[in-house]
Amino acid sequence: MSKEEFLKYQGQTTSSPVGLEIEKAEGLFVWDKMGKRYFDLISGLAVNNIGHRHPRVLEAIRHQLDRYLHVMPYGEFVQAPQYNLAKKLAGLLPENLDCSYFVNSGTEANEAALKLAKRYTGRNEIFAFRKSYHGSSHGSLSISGNEKKKYAFRPLLPAIRFLDFNEVEQLNEITDKTACVMVEPVQGDAGVRIPSKEFMKALRSKCNETGALLIFDEIQTGFGRTGSLFAFEQFEVSPDILTIAKALGGGMPIGAFVSSKEIMSSLQERPMLGHITTFGGHPVNCAAALANIETIERENLIVDVHKKGLLFKELLNHPSIIEVRQIGLMLAVEFPSFEWVENIFYKNLDKGLISFWFISCNNSFRLAPPLTITEEQIREVCVLINESIEECTSEING
Repeated sequence: MSKEEFLKYQGQTTSSPVGLEIEKAEGLFVWDKMGKRYFDLISGLAVNNIGHRHPRVLEAIRHQLDRYLHVMPYGEFVQAPQYNLAKKLAGLLPENLDCSYFVNSGTEANEAALKLAKRYTGRNEIFAFRKSYHGSSHGSLSISGNEKKKYAFRPLLPAIRFLDFNEVEQLNEITDKTACVMVEPVQGDAGVRIPSKEFMKALRSKCNETGALLIFDEIQTGFGRTGSLFAFEQFEVSPDILTIAKALGGGMPIGAFVSSKEIMSSLQERPMLGHITTFGGHPVNCAAALANIETIERENLIVDVHKKGLLFKELLNHPSIIEVRQIGLMLAVEFPSFEWVENIFYKNLDKGLISFWFISCNNSFRLAPPLTITEEQIREVCVLINESIEECTSEING
């Protein structure tokens, strides 16, 4: 298959995709059709936190394949893989997050969370944050803070209001007319923007005061990425609704929104089937997700995440870098312009390193490797990244 054939038969996200033709992937690495090996330093965009094709996940998939695949749209039949995963999540989360609803992706989880908040509160005003990213479907796009992504698809959802991330005073705009506030505990696509604990506690307090539901979008930050199972744990607050996806499935497509049984029950009547999904909670994906979570626990993968992230931050010390923002193994490396980042990206690719940039912060490149990366491997890739930065600096500065 040529790149031209790929472009001909598939819808594209841009007119110039990277076009790397993948042959296989295992652990930290991806290989192309020519046999070249690449360090995957973005985990398929925060998906493969335990690496590619982990043996426990593969075993769980095979085990479920021998039993059944799809049998009925979500919610009607009793399926053990769904139950086992929901029970596991309830045991890991705060007591008020004891009821999971499984969907297909992060954006569907966010869409459903908005519906749930409006249904439960009887209100329709929604607050979100500038520079946020919550997905590409209409509702998720409506609450995302990137105007360049949105302008061509208006009109979007009405009654959406935006605040500035980490600005405590602006929280006073939230009132008893507000259905919910959707926030990423760490803004991912904005280039790893980390809030203060004061801000997060003030946000929780304002939602309590007004009766607005607080929704945490942990689609990028969940399952160990930031150095705790969920990022919200580090801010000593918990949400009313939690959305998860990406790293939940261990490489398989699955998302979920999680809340209390009381809140979730509001989708059951007036009308019935307040949210429905044909493939949500697919048994194979649920089995993979449970194996993924158990792998994170059994291999104690979170314990060294912050230490490893700090090592990246220490070693990426080229004078052309403006700033490195880091929480756990979630990093943004900032440069003067997208020209720098794009140049460095392709130089990294030549050296066998897969990095990428952020949609809403394209003068920074992202690093989010599997949590399994070793300190030795971090030192190895940082040497190569610094070489790419030096080559780019020489070219741009003449």
